[in-house]
Amino acid sequence: MTSLLTIRPAVAADRAAIGRLGALLVAEHHQFDSRRFIAPIPDLAQRYGTFLITQSERAEMTVLVAEREGQVVGYAFAGMEGNDYMALRGPAGVLYDLVVDPEHRRQGIGRLLLAAALKALSALGAPRAVLFTADKNHVAQALFDKAGFRRTMIEMTLELGGGPST
Repeated sequence: MTSLLTIRPAVAADRAAIGRLGALLVAEHHQFDSRRFIAPIPDLAQRYGTFLITQSERAEMTVLVAEREGQVVGYAFAGMEGNDYMALRGPAGVLYDLVVDPEHRRQGIGRLLLAAALKALSALGAPRAVLFTADKNHVAQALFDKAGFRRTMIEMTLELGGGPST
């Protein structure tokens, strides 16, 4: 598709669109590993959209949308964090979400959203950017590799059987 793509800060009117994309992100990750990632719930899109809009109003956070012909086709959610002693990490920009609508993937939108999010994190004073990606999300890992990210941590999960049953 060759129509103009705009990357801009999210606004309240984007709530439903980014909520839908956030719910897709949750569902995709749940499909990757249903024991590790939360399951989608009926009102997830509404909750996720509300969450993202409230985060976009915080000075240390950024939520950007990719818009084409008046339609939100992707978003990035990132923020500036201070020292994290549990992760043994100093201040960093953290990329929390990067989502492109499945119908608009493989068109460079993710790459453009990532570049815009990194620019926003740099403007917030981030000395580095970090992110987590699902082990089975090879497409995202390739994007991050091409952008210059390096692997520094590996999350490992063991089910212990405690807690509420699902």
